[in-house]
Amino acid sequence: MISISDLDFHFGSRTLYDGASLHIKPKDKIGLVGLNGTGKSTLLRLLVGEYRPDGGSISMSKDVSLGFLNQDLLSYDSHESILLVAMQAFAEALELQKKIDEVLLEFETNYRDELADKLANLQERFEALGGYTMQAKAEEILEGLGFSTDELQRPLKTFSGGWRMRVMLAKILLQQPSLLLLDEPTNHLDLPSIKWIETYLAGYEGAVIIVSHDREFLDGTTNTTVEVSGGKLNAYAGNYSFYQEEKVLRTEIQQGAYDNQQAAIKQAERFIERFKAKASKAKQAQSRVKALDKLERIDAVAPDAAKVNFKFNFTQQPGRHILRMEQVSKNYGEKKIFRDTHLHIERGDKIALIGANGKGKSTLMRLVAGHEPPTAGRHQLGHNVIMAFYAQHQLESLSVENEILQEMNAAGSRRNDMELRTILGSFLFTGDDVYKKIKVLSGGEKSRVALAKTLISEANFLLLDEPTNHLDMQSVNILIQALEQYEGTFIVISHDRYFVENVATKIWYIEDLQLKEYPGTYHEFEQWQDDRARVAKSNGTPAAPAVKAAPKPETTPTVNKTPSPDQKKALRELADVEANIDKLEKELAVYEKQLADPKIYDNTAQLKDATVKFEQVKKELARLNDRWEMLAEV
Repeated sequence: MISISDLDFHFGSRTLYDGASLHIKPKDKIGLVGLNGTGKSTLLRLLVGEYRPDGGSISMSKDVSLGFLNQDLLSYDSHESILLVAMQAFAEALELQKKIDEVLLEFETNYRDELADKLANLQERFEALGGYTMQAKAEEILEGLGFSTDELQRPLKTFSGGWRMRVMLAKILLQQPSLLLLDEPTNHLDLPSIKWIETYLAGYEGAVIIVSHDREFLDGTTNTTVEVSGGKLNAYAGNYSFYQEEKVLRTEIQQGAYDNQQAAIKQAERFIERFKAKASKAKQAQSRVKALDKLERIDAVAPDAAKVNFKFNFTQQPGRHILRMEQVSKNYGEKKIFRDTHLHIERGDKIALIGANGKGKSTLMRLVAGHEPPTAGRHQLGHNVIMAFYAQHQLESLSVENEILQEMNAAGSRRNDMELRTILGSFLFTGDDVYKKIKVLSGGEKSRVALAKTLISEANFLLLDEPTNHLDMQSVNILIQALEQYEGTFIVISHDRYFVENVATKIWYIEDLQLKEYPGTYHEFEQWQDDRARVAKSNGTPAAPAVKAAPKPETTPTVNKTPSPDQKKALRELADVEANIDKLEKELAVYEKQLADPKIYDNTAQLKDATVKFEQVKKELARLNDRWEMLAEV
């Protein structure tokens, strides 16, 4: 479909690509990964023709169509409703709709046979283009991305940048290009929308290339990973987790080959140095010199992802109780956000506040911080609690005339410049970057400075609102390490599931205008949610809300109605499908174990066979799970 051959590309004196090659097939689902600045977004712009290669070629079939979601689309504005903006994807069908309307209008005063023929032809073409279902498709995708039905008629210009980006994503998905190029698509999505688009992309007929720092999202949407490193495009035949495991094996092989070559080079250099002056050995020494000159050197292995040891300095330890809020309500005019909500935070709690946008997560954080008062209820901060709050609006508190290093010094952490530069390096400010003035930084760069300032504060209670936005995977990993070492208490809002799973031991979410707590990790919470949803579907009852204590057993309602023949048939099929799902899950576990064994990579045929069977079972399992959900609703 698309072939990239010997690609060269430079930004000034900086080389991004040097002889890079990649072949993109029609149904590839590719995760494009690599450190910040290696050229991931640049590659997408090269593919759509915004940039031209300095060398090599990018060739594609004539019938290839591209859809490119990028951050530039945030600036798009329109007075039209978001439904109409999304439906611009059906440009040809919309134009036909106008012509059909014109013919129907002419019919009112001038009926002619040739006009009837023209109308029939237009309607036939309109139907072939999906004109009669285009509005329903647009509504389905917009609602899947988090818009309510009432919002579909609101003008695009009334929405914030993040919500506008969702509309542009909906438009691109409706176009159904043969290759989707998605640059950080989860930046402006909440968890329900991320899960929705994962499911959508899993069934997408075309090819997809995704640049994302969300590794769970990459695991759920891709079957190939391409790493941008050293100016090359290195392909791995699996999702992000597979890539991580496979890279370890490749690194070990490369390190072994490098060490062996270096030993041979040193031996040859010693021979040359020892015998170059001896007439009897001079010819052999010269031969070794020529051999070294011709030798194709194996690259040294790049160092592992950066690790940093944050030393959090507490001037005082808080008491056991960090915060209590009792019978709290919050209204904005007639709109209710919370009612009769209670929360209790104890020293050492590691809490993640998750859920859909618009449920009140940021409002709750501001209430906890005391930045705005509750409509009713009591807010009591504990003894010796020192709070630090990171949120996007904190950027306004940065001193724009300060250099980055000055701004960090102004935080009053009593750290020396070397310590501060080490921390800044973790957040992608290296070398002379630390002398840039705040006023010349992008929004993402300002966010990273504000986050670094928060982490070096002497606070024993941190409030972090979307801290992983604008961070690459390496920086997210640094933040995870920092919070793992942090001995204080924190609440974090995040849609990054990998991040939440690795830092939180309690999950908060908002349901029915009240705060709910689940006492466990994110994956445990997600499994529990899935289980209660499954029970609720089977019983025909709404799912029970999460509570702080262990969930109570669900009670099955008494049903007096005798099942109809169709219902009995569906129940029998449901049992069969459940049995097959159990069987396939066991099969999948076997293949996963095989693929996790490093020895399999020594046998190409065995590896290929296991990979093919794994994908077949995975696909069939997904189909049966979809069928189970359908039957469970009968």
